[in-house]
Amino acid sequence: MNVDLSKPSDCYKIDILRRAACQRQPANHQNDKNRGDTLMRKTLIATLASLGLAVAPLALASTIEIQVNNTMSEGGSESAAVERFAEYLEEQAPGRFNVRPFLAGSLGGENAVLELLNLGQTQLSITGGNWRQQYAPEYDAITVPFVFATWDEVDAFMESPSGQALVEIAEEKGGIKYFGTQHRGPRHMTANKAIHSPEDLQGFRMRLPSLPVWLQVWEEIGATVVNVPAPEIYLAMQTRQVDGHENSLSSPYTRRLWEVQDHIILTSHVQFPWNWVASKRWWDRLEAEDQALIAEAIEVARLHGTEVERELDEYYLEQLEANGMTIIEPDVEAFREAAMPAIERILAEMADGVMDDALGGND
Repeated sequence: MNVDLSKPSDCYKIDILRRAACQRQPANHQNDKNRGDTLMRKTLIATLASLGLAVAPLALASTIEIQVNNTMSEGGSESAAVERFAEYLEEQAPGRFNVRPFLAGSLGGENAVLELLNLGQTQLSITGGNWRQQYAPEYDAITVPFVFATWDEVDAFMESPSGQALVEIAEEKGGIKYFGTQHRGPRHMTANKAIHSPEDLQGFRMRLPSLPVWLQVWEEIGATVVNVPAPEIYLAMQTRQVDGHENSLSSPYTRRLWEVQDHIILTSHVQFPWNWVASKRWWDRLEAEDQALIAEAIEVARLHGTEVERELDEYYLEQLEANGMTIIEPDVEAFREAAMPAIERILAEMADGVMDDALGGND
């Protein structure tokens, strides 16, 4: 019987066999490590042979398991990136790595996975913005609406002194190693009326997540913020409890909001990236050549995920328009100017240099 190391069930068999082999080592193996290791290998090979398992022992011994976590379900840019990551590693080093996707929050939400990374109990995660808020909120300008208009600006901030400080603090406090961003669709507005300028938001009841900095910015612009749980967004719009909401284009598409909303307002007010991070405890135990190959695979995967997301965003916009929604391209700079008093208050409370690094390239 052949063993497929990509299958969790077969990996489980190998785990059991490994433990069985270790238990058969002589009691004095620590005093004679080489002899003990040789005996363990021979015992393992003999056990495998007795079960008819055709696996090369050296490849088996060197296989590195990599769990890759994400909160989204299969079928999006996130799972496409994980798939490309696994493909690239297999192309470059067949049989060396066993990549196991844990999607849809299989091991828990973002905070739970961050803790597992810190403990070295899982290996990789494509995580959202919680790590910035949890470990270095004083450097998190990315979460503030209307600060960054493009992904180039977001990436430039992450390369700035403030961005590098954010990464270093997260590594120290959270035990994570940061590899870079994977772009997501920008966040826009939906509305039951045409919105072209900040003046159109006066008295507009807007559903927002409970992020204090988001509430401050949108209230500064003129919106009336309403707190509605995400599963109730459609009903709140249907019953006119709210006039609109904000999210990436996947939200109105998957929720069929064209049935209760008329307009998409392309504000691109938040560029909220995914971030590839690893457990530092796990990473530091890897050989240098394995680290280099995994880092290459992450680079390939996150760029692939970014491209898939761009294509999906174009598709969502086409479908929303095809289903009757009117697409409006407002004067985004006017919104940004209206929000600027709140933006400056928020950034002024952050670490020294954050405001300059965040707004310096945008003035």
